[in-house]
Amino acid sequence: MKPAPFDYVAPETTQEACAILAEAGGGATVLAGGQTLMPLLALRMSQPFILVDINRIAALRGVSRVDGATRIGPVTRQNDLIADEMLGRSLPLLVTATRHVGHHQTRNRGTIGGSIALGEPAAELPATAVALGASIELQSARGSRRIAAEDLYLGPYSTALAPDELVTAIDFPDWPPGTVTLFREVARRPGDFALVGLVGALTVIDGKIVRVGIAWFGMGPTPIKARRAERALIGQPAAGLDIGGIAELAIDETAPFDDHHATADYRRSVGRRVFQRCLTETLSRRPA
Repeated sequence: MKPAPFDYVAPETTQEACAILAEAGGGATVLAGGQTLMPLLALRMSQPFILVDINRIAALRGVSRVDGATRIGPVTRQNDLIADEMLGRSLPLLVTATRHVGHHQTRNRGTIGGSIALGEPAAELPATAVALGASIELQSARGSRRIAAEDLYLGPYSTALAPDELVTAIDFPDWPPGTVTLFREVARRPGDFALVGLVGALTVIDGKIVRVGIAWFGMGPTPIKARRAERALIGQPAAGLDIGGIAELAIDETAPFDDHHATADYRRSVGRRVFQRCLTETLSRRPA
């Protein structure tokens, strides 16, 4: 099939892009990397009146430091995230997660903002943003606002992003020394969306867990923050944990489903083992 007819615009400033989105009244779609959008257009599952290409907006690209956080522009390519030395030092978990996104060829075009805004429940980057406590800066002709990543996702491919809003930055807060990270996904093939995925970080100081962020992907309609498991870990000694019991708390918060790839029972069973193994291995790597 061929895409339905649409107008194409390529604004050079954020303000211009927001004005176009406001004027379109919900009839516009934003093009960043296009790795999901292009097939949807070709299949006519997406039929915008206007395609707003934001790739010429220099302010939406790159990695920088802001107070207590690392800021990433939404049009930053996924392979650029992997190659960025600053991210390798400040956000190694994001780099690890990005390596699992699609394939090298798709990461050359795919962007962090496109992945964050799409709301695919089995994708790596939305769950990583949720686990690490990232915040998303949104801008429209009406003004700007900030939303926590965990509050952005409402359901499969459904977010709190209004039709006239544009993601303008993703801010990842700093985690202190003594932080170790965990990442594991189970997929049918490398590059596929996860059947079960887990991502997170733990800060251990003087042998005690003082900060935790953990999220599931591929285990429900959105990235799922493992709040009960986080609460059970905070304040506990890193040694001698009841990892099996904490894994049950984490699994109880998921909402897996049956599809043609796997059953909900399979996802729960694998998820339980993934959590136990991940947490055990992560804590064994903590600084002495």
